[in-house]
Amino acid sequence: MRIQTLFLVCCCAFAACEKDVTVNLPQGEAQMVIEGTIATGKYPEVILTRSFSYFSHISVDQLKAAFVHNAVITISDGSNTMQLKEFYKDTTNQVKWYYYTADTTQAGAFRGTRGNSYTLRIAVDGKTYQAATTIPATGMVIDSLWSTGTSQGANLAKLMARISDPPQTGNYARYKTARNGGIFRPGINSTIDDQIVNGTRFNFMLEAGHDRTQEINYDTYGYFNRGDSVRIEFSIIDKATFDFWRSLDYAYVSNGNIFTSPIQVRGNIKGALGYWGGYATTYRSAKIRN
Repeated sequence: MRIQTLFLVCCCAFAACEKDVTVNLPQGEAQMVIEGTIATGKYPEVILTRSFSYFSHISVDQLKAAFVHNAVITISDGSNTMQLKEFYKDTTNQVKWYYYTADTTQAGAFRGTRGNSYTLRIAVDGKTYQAATTIPATGMVIDSLWSTGTSQGANLAKLMARISDPPQTGNYARYKTARNGGIFRPGINSTIDDQIVNGTRFNFMLEAGHDRTQEINYDTYGYFNRGDSVRIEFSIIDKATFDFWRSLDYAYVSNGNIFTSPIQVRGNIKGALGYWGGYATTYRSAKIRN
């Protein structure tokens, strides 16, 4: 009885000491976010926004205000330089999507070419940002595609690829998939390197693209359904572009996991978040039969 009484007294004492605690978390300064790409046969595209606070409740008005306008953006291939122009697209959620790309009404506009390097320079709000990327001349190639069954369900199947890697080390790729006429999406692991498979032909599972606004169902993740028509966007990339997407994939998977260490997304633009990346892109199609 004395032990029970002592326990109750202790509980009451601790309860009496409870009080509401308010923690004022510091608000970090908004940073420039740059997403710049140039792909084979396509004009460069650059999207400029400012970062949100981690705890922000993002509204339509905040999205509208996030875009950065009136920037002077130039792209150089070492011989030619062109200035990009700001355009916008209307979206279904009442937000205009602003981006910078080539002004094709002006002479000198050029598209991405394999083997070329490109320097991006951005001047806005009294600051300058610069980065360089290369569209690789050669790299990994998809030789063949096929589908196989899984143990997760009779209607599910894996999409497999046979990939050839050149004898030179340092080859990198990123891929996305689109099913049944939908949009291209990356999986949660969207990159490939040749650290282990250099100079070989190897089999690789191409994961079905995942909508990153949705939770991951690990029982069905990465699989396609029988009868799906699939398009594959396969791009060979340089190491800086690979590092950005590999670290971003890891950050996405580990988000909310208290047992993982914090992961820094590795961009290649000093003073800003994001990246400037070149892509040598090819497309393949497959039908899921197994």
